[in-house]
Amino acid sequence: MSLLQISEPNQSARPHEHRYAIGIDLGTTHSLVGVVRSGRADVLPFGDTPLLPSVVYYGDKSDTPVVGKQALSYDDPANTIISAKRFMGRSLADIKFSHPYELVGTDNAMPAFITAQGEKSPVETSAHILARLYAHAKASLPDDSIQGAVITVPAYFDEAQRQATKDAGVSIGLNVLRLLNEPTAAAIAYGLDKSAKTGTYLIYDLGGGTFDVSVLSLKDGVFEVLATGGNSALGGDDIDRLIANHFIKSAGIDPKSVDNTQKASLARLAKSYKQKLSERQAVSVDVEINGTPFNTILTNETLAQICEPVIRRSLQSCEQVLADARLDKTAIDEVVLVGGSTRMPIIKQAVQVFFDKEPLCSINPDEVVALGASRLAHQLINKDDNNLLLLDVTPLSLGLETMGGLTEVIIPRNTPIPVARRQTFTTHTDGQTGMVIHVVQGERETVADCRTLANFTLTGIPPMKAGLARVEVTFAIDTNGQLTVSAMEQTTKVASKIDVVPSYGLTEEQQEELLKAGFVHAQADKEKRMLIEAQVEAEREILALVSALGEFAHLLDDTTHAQLNNKITAVKTAIASNDKAILAVAVNELKPLSDHFASIIMNQNVKQALSGTKASDWQ
Repeated sequence: MSLLQISEPNQSARPHEHRYAIGIDLGTTHSLVGVVRSGRADVLPFGDTPLLPSVVYYGDKSDTPVVGKQALSYDDPANTIISAKRFMGRSLADIKFSHPYELVGTDNAMPAFITAQGEKSPVETSAHILARLYAHAKASLPDDSIQGAVITVPAYFDEAQRQATKDAGVSIGLNVLRLLNEPTAAAIAYGLDKSAKTGTYLIYDLGGGTFDVSVLSLKDGVFEVLATGGNSALGGDDIDRLIANHFIKSAGIDPKSVDNTQKASLARLAKSYKQKLSERQAVSVDVEINGTPFNTILTNETLAQICEPVIRRSLQSCEQVLADARLDKTAIDEVVLVGGSTRMPIIKQAVQVFFDKEPLCSINPDEVVALGASRLAHQLINKDDNNLLLLDVTPLSLGLETMGGLTEVIIPRNTPIPVARRQTFTTHTDGQTGMVIHVVQGERETVADCRTLANFTLTGIPPMKAGLARVEVTFAIDTNGQLTVSAMEQTTKVASKIDVVPSYGLTEEQQEELLKAGFVHAQADKEKRMLIEAQVEAEREILALVSALGEFAHLLDDTTHAQLNNKITAVKTAIASNDKAILAVAVNELKPLSDHFASIIMNQNVKQALSGTKASDWQ
C-alpha cells in the first residue's frame, strides 16, 4: 500500500518542484542515508534494515566491487575492506592499529590497499560506499530531485581527513553541501537546537570503529561545541576482536598461530554473541579454532571484563574533553548516547555510573546521526538557516612555522567556527624581500611533530633592516571548515593567499583523476619521489666536491684530479638522464674517489694543526 502526501490548500508542491537533500552517516562499520519528507526525517531502509555495512569486496579483476551486506559473504579478508574510514587521511606511520590488509605507500602518505583488483585507496573505497548510498536514495526519491548532501564525520577528524571524505563524495558526482560533526548531528536529531532549555550536553558516540565525544552548550536555540575529542581507533570492532582473542586464549591456543581469515571469522561470531548479550545474561559459545571445537559460556560479567580497556579509554576521552571545556562532570545536564555499541547494557551502565545520571537514548542510536544530518541538509537546501545556528569548533590547532622550526598557534583547538584570526610577523634577515608561509596543524611545539597543510610565498616585501617589516597573516575558517590563509605586508599592501585543501597522501594528479571519477595509483609517484630525492642528494655531493676542489685541488696528482672530474661529469649526466638505476651506478663509482679526496684533506688539516708542536705539548 502506497502513502499519499497531504498538504495545506494552495501549498502542495508540483512533482517537478520537489527538492530533496540527503543526510549521510558514513560510518566505520555501517552507513545510512536519510531524508526529510513532509517535514519528517527518516532513514531509507535497505530491505528490512536501514544499515548498509561499510564493506567493499574487491574480488577477481574481472569483477566489479561488491558493496554492503553481500561483501561480507566472502571469506577473503585480504580483499574485503572493512573500516576503511579508519585509514582516511592517515599516513602509513599513523596506522598503528591491527588490521588484516597489505598496504602500500610511504610513511608520510596515505596508503592504498593491495587487492585482487589492484591498489585501492581509502578514498576510493569510501567513494564506492557513498555511491551505493547515493544510488539507493535516487531510487527512493523522484528523478533528479536530490540537490545535495550533508555527510557526517567524527568531530576530531583533521583537515586532511575531512578533505578526503569530501573528495570521496565529489568523485561520484555528489554535491556536498557541508561536512557535519557526528555529535552535532546527534544534537540536531534530538531537537536540542530548538529547545528553550538552557543546558550543557555531552554526546557520547561509540560506533563500530570510532569513538567521538563532544560537549555542547545550548541556549535559545543556539548550541556551541565547547570541546570535542575522541579516538579514531576505538569502537565496537575492537570489542569484537577482544572477545575473539578471549576465545582463542581460553582454548589454550597461541593467538599468533591463528591466521587472519580465522580471526576475522571469529570476530564476526563474537559480534553475534555480543549482540545476544544485550538481551540475555549469558550465551552459550560454540566455535572452532584451528580445527579444534571450543565451547564455553559467555556472561555479561565476563563481557564487562573483556570490554574494560575500551570503556576505560572512552571515559578517559570524556575526562579530557571536560578538562578542555573547563567543566566538571557534574555540570553536564544530559548525556546523549550515539552509536550502535551504546546498545550494550554494560556501556550504558558505565556511562551512567561515571556521570551519575541516566543517559538519553530514546532515538535509535544507529540512526540518530543520519537523522540529524538529514534535518540540516533539508534546512540548507531550503535556505532555512534562520532556524538553526551551528557553532562547531576546530578539532586541532592551526598555526605556522617560525624560526627554529617552532609552531606558532593562530587558531587554538576547540575554537568555534566560523572564525578569523590575525597575527603580525616580521623578517629575520636584512634586505629580505620574501617570506614562506608554512601552514601546519597539531598540538606539538615543533613543526616536525605537526602536520603540514600548505606552503605559499609572499614576495614584494620592501628591503629593509631585519625586524622592521610588518606582515599580517590571517587564518579564516568558514562554516564548512574550509581554511584560507592570507598574508599582507602592511607598507606596500602586497598580499598572497591560499585556500588550504589538504591532500595528505594524494598527489595533485590523483586528486584530478579522483574528481573525474577515476583513480590513479601512487606507485608511479612513489618512484618519481625516490628519483628526485636521489638526484638532490647527488647534486649536494657534487657541490661539496666542486667547492673542495677549488681550495684543495693542489693536493691531488694530475691523474687522480682528472679521474675525479670525469666521475663528477658522469654523475651530472646521470642526473639529467632521469634514470635512478643509472644514477645509482654513477654515484657508487664516484664515492671511492670522493672518500679518498676527503681523507687527503683531513690528513692535510691534521698535519697543519700539529705543525711546530712537540710530543710533550700533548702530555
